[in-house]
Amino acid sequence: MTQNDKETLTAIIVDDEELARQGLAMRLQDYDQVSVVQNCQNAREAIAAIIEHEPDIVFLDIQMPGMTGFEMISAIQADILPMIIFVTAYDSFAIDAFKIHAVDYLLKPVEDERLADAIEKAARQKTSKSAVNEKQRLLNLAVSLTGKSPAAIGELLDSEEESLEHADRLAIKDGSTITFVPIVDIDWIDAAGDYMCVHVKGETLIMRTTMKQLEAKLDPSIFQRVHRSTIVNLRRVEKVSSHINGEFHLTLSCGSSLKMSRSYKEKVKRFF
Repeated sequence: MTQNDKETLTAIIVDDEELARQGLAMRLQDYDQVSVVQNCQNAREAIAAIIEHEPDIVFLDIQMPGMTGFEMISAIQADILPMIIFVTAYDSFAIDAFKIHAVDYLLKPVEDERLADAIEKAARQKTSKSAVNEKQRLLNLAVSLTGKSPAAIGELLDSEEESLEHADRLAIKDGSTITFVPIVDIDWIDAAGDYMCVHVKGETLIMRTTMKQLEAKLDPSIFQRVHRSTIVNLRRVEKVSSHINGEFHLTLSCGSSLKMSRSYKEKVKRFF
């Protein structure tokens, strides 16, 4: 199969260094199957671009001012998170972990062979449609960087909490520590494999439960699902923008932007 025969991979480049963005964009022009739809200089700009374009792949720097690459990943809905190729100038202990949990990593200055390998991996994942949810894999990476053992992570909420309808707070266990989070403080929630990412006051707390179990605890007049794996606090919605394809973008008071799929439009619009 030649490059011209391959399915197109839409891509976004995220790097705070202009020369790095331009250099990578120029090199990607050599790959007919890669179409760069936007270059972004920071994570906030990248999040907006991902919501707008829903690219197949993001070439993501790690050390950026304001928000790191890891923080950016945690701020994106699992439903629309693209494949991630890390691009970093730091050869550290985390490199091997990147290689395992991301599609690939590229160490600056990027070698031609490594770039070609990364693109080929991404192409195979898209073609076979066998990729594991990337946010779960990257969540595993973040967990590995904390030094916690798989056993410790597996113990998260092993003792089932009593399910209370419309609970006023969530008990989120991390090892021997339990954090009690008032329900009213939650901005939005999304699923990452067997875990739920609870976004509250700029932090992301990890909870081992199912979407169905968690949704049952939340007041439906306040919390509604707006995507297959995303629940939003409707009181945090400051702006609703419609698009010609029938989808909506929700802008929250915390600064997050979420996409609402057409299938949930009728269910949610009566609340606005």
